[in-house]
Amino acid sequence: MARNASTSREFWHGVLAAGSGFAPLPRWTRVPVAVVAAYETPLPAGHAAALRRLADDVEVPLDCVLLAAHTKVLTALSGEQDVTTGYVTAAGHRPLPCGLTAGPGSWRSLLLRTRRALTDLLAHQDFPVDDLRRELGLTEAPFETVLDPTGMADSTGSGGGVPVADGEPVRGIGSLPAGTALWIDIAHHGAGRPTLRLRYRTDVLDADCAARIAGYHLTALALMAADPDADHSGQSLVSAEELRFQLHDLAGPRRALPELRVHELFEQRVRQHPNAVAAQHGDRQWTYEELNTRANRLARALRAQGLRREGVVAVAMERDLDWLAAVLAVFKAGGAYLPIEPHLPADRIKSMLDRAGCGHVLTQRAATPHVRQALASRPAIRTLFADTACGQEHSGTDLGIEVAPDQLAYIYFTSGSTGEPKGAMCEQEGMLNHLYAKIDDLEMGEGQVVAQTAPQCFDISLWQLLAPLLVGGRTLLVEQEAILDAARFLDTVARGRVTVLQVVPSYLDVVLSHLEQHPRTLPDLRYVSVTGEALKRELVQRWFTAQPRIKLVNAYGLTETSDDTNHEVMDRVPDTDRVPLGRPVGNVHLYVVDEHLNPVPLGAPGVIAFSGVCVGRGYVNDPERTRPTYLADPHREGMRLYRSADVGRWRFDGKLEFLGRRDHQVKIRGFRIETGEIENTLLRAPGVRDSAVVVAERPDGSSHLVGFYSAPHPLETSVLLDLLGASLPGYMVPSALHWQESLPLTANSKVDRKALTALAARLHAVEAAAEDHVQEPATPAEQRLAAAWAKVLGVAQDRIGRRDNFFDRGGTSLSAVRLAVTLDRAVTPADVARYPVLTDLARFLDTASDRLPAAPSAAS
Repeated sequence: MARNASTSREFWHGVLAAGSGFAPLPRWTRVPVAVVAAYETPLPAGHAAALRRLADDVEVPLDCVLLAAHTKVLTALSGEQDVTTGYVTAAGHRPLPCGLTAGPGSWRSLLLRTRRALTDLLAHQDFPVDDLRRELGLTEAPFETVLDPTGMADSTGSGGGVPVADGEPVRGIGSLPAGTALWIDIAHHGAGRPTLRLRYRTDVLDADCAARIAGYHLTALALMAADPDADHSGQSLVSAEELRFQLHDLAGPRRALPELRVHELFEQRVRQHPNAVAAQHGDRQWTYEELNTRANRLARALRAQGLRREGVVAVAMERDLDWLAAVLAVFKAGGAYLPIEPHLPADRIKSMLDRAGCGHVLTQRAATPHVRQALASRPAIRTLFADTACGQEHSGTDLGIEVAPDQLAYIYFTSGSTGEPKGAMCEQEGMLNHLYAKIDDLEMGEGQVVAQTAPQCFDISLWQLLAPLLVGGRTLLVEQEAILDAARFLDTVARGRVTVLQVVPSYLDVVLSHLEQHPRTLPDLRYVSVTGEALKRELVQRWFTAQPRIKLVNAYGLTETSDDTNHEVMDRVPDTDRVPLGRPVGNVHLYVVDEHLNPVPLGAPGVIAFSGVCVGRGYVNDPERTRPTYLADPHREGMRLYRSADVGRWRFDGKLEFLGRRDHQVKIRGFRIETGEIENTLLRAPGVRDSAVVVAERPDGSSHLVGFYSAPHPLETSVLLDLLGASLPGYMVPSALHWQESLPLTANSKVDRKALTALAARLHAVEAAAEDHVQEPATPAEQRLAAAWAKVLGVAQDRIGRRDNFFDRGGTSLSAVRLAVTLDRAVTPADVARYPVLTDLARFLDTASDRLPAAPSAAS
């Protein structure tokens, strides 16, 4: 049925302008060369007849059945419900873009939706689509796959018609159109059965992957024919063989754990070398025996106050040796540890105490006003002061209380999407398994030193605190003031003979910036573990340039899974764009699944789910948020599964790759957008180290995307926008891009998107006001500071006024550290926090002007 040209133009304009539905194939190959290979498999006996009966029953063309199966396969491979494929009509056109949706429902409903899409495409097939694409300035192909149900490839030159060996990369079998990675058709070789034929580029797929994709098509056709009224969305296309591989071969190795609990293993070390130094903080240090005695007395004081099995004990103390003793005491007494960062707002502390059902608090008499205010409003909670509860009236001997492997060990609160914190509960065996993963993979041993740097509310603080004590090592608690000063921090690491260090990538960037300006060796440091944020390849490159001898470990895991579940140990820069997360650690099972918890095809994106000893109990006293994420593992009887909001994929080498967050999806002008896709594209720009995209609201109420990136220096905005526009549809390109020295982080070292959204609004207001008049820096100190601010904040120097506030202009605590490095420590981060206004900081510097180096040039 022909339509007039204007109607066809409107139809294709809508298809092309939407720019949605592109379904990328998994990248599953080691071959960098784009050779065209082929794979063929005959349709099983009886398949063709069954499919014809199905087509007659549903009243759709037979080609529509194949297209519906292809739709199901593309949604499984891409992780998207709306997909676009190239489709070759009987008229022999070049492939036309065919937009399809799997959607929920039965196979029958999928067939009917596919028929409607195919009917629309055929009605407008004569329109010159390529001309319209050129008119719209669309240069990228809208699809990677082509379905040719006619088998016309034999005569069109899109592929050869000679039968080939299954999956072997055979040269000379033809070429594929530009942008096409996979061409599928039905071939007929003489009187034999119809054959499903795949031609593919070997730089995208390998032979095994092509065979799996063919198998997915056959499975979809078989399921459709067997029961067209079954719910297709809950049915997996993955074969039994692939399922076994994913469930077993991709799991972490089995490792036997000690029968003892964490505190009992520490007590063993006390007996073996009581006089060895166990922990150090500043000028204070305790031997194993001193630490054990103090922890035992605290534990007995807790028991005397009525603490029983799994009773929750909040520890609201500064990061010092008493904190370490208190944590051990909670475990020795059979309680569950609840860390409270003492500088949190009082209302936050009260919320955590209430949600956890906390009965006891260990703190210090010199507690912060926030802690005192929170406890004053909760008189039923029994408070013990660690600095006085260790009196001689309590014995310093081990308590010997039995603690079971499945006993609650700790509760860590994380931020919730609703704004209400949620407390993740983890058990003793999960904690022990994680500690031994760190001990094994970071090769910790007797006499080695681990730097404890993380705040109490960050779960990595626990392994930093305890792991060395299980193997006869030493815990070095690094003072916060040292962490805020990169030079002092490196001095502390070197002087303390630290062998293992863990930091977030943002802080590693700061440390590297200092090392690049002031090179030095760190002779004892063997491993630097990086966690908390996506690690960019460029940062890895910089690290191995500065410190080629020290291994870098990309660590990944969640609070809900007893901390890190994956380690990628590197001694050189990876040869891929993204730094992999590595393989699961011992006794951890990890799946990449769809919404029904079915493992997705290898290489396809899906939600990361965890099983095994690492999975905790759920969120404390919070069944509503526990229920949808902590589930029974459908693949391992009796095991718990945690379904995260992280999206990842398996790589061909069996390592996990992180792709983004499922919950960072937004809509702009009706288009569904995953901000992680924009962020990953921005990360490919040379020099960009980290990126985040948020939705901001204009004064007129409309929404727009605002991008932020961190880099050593501001990059040309037009170059970045060109890069984004080259691979993303126009509606996904941010309307504004802003450079930041480092992106703001939450207390748990995640990118603080709320802060970025607020910053986007402030920056928009500043730009809208146009700042017609800037109070120019007047004194030499002000001018020198303005030049340094320009370099650190990525702001044109002539736009910095003498009354500007460093933090209002986008500065962060890490920016303040970078400013101190830029000025060669003429100021400290504490100085910047105390005098954030430029003129005030300049006056401070004028009192000691000899500390200020020459001004950096505007071009530096």
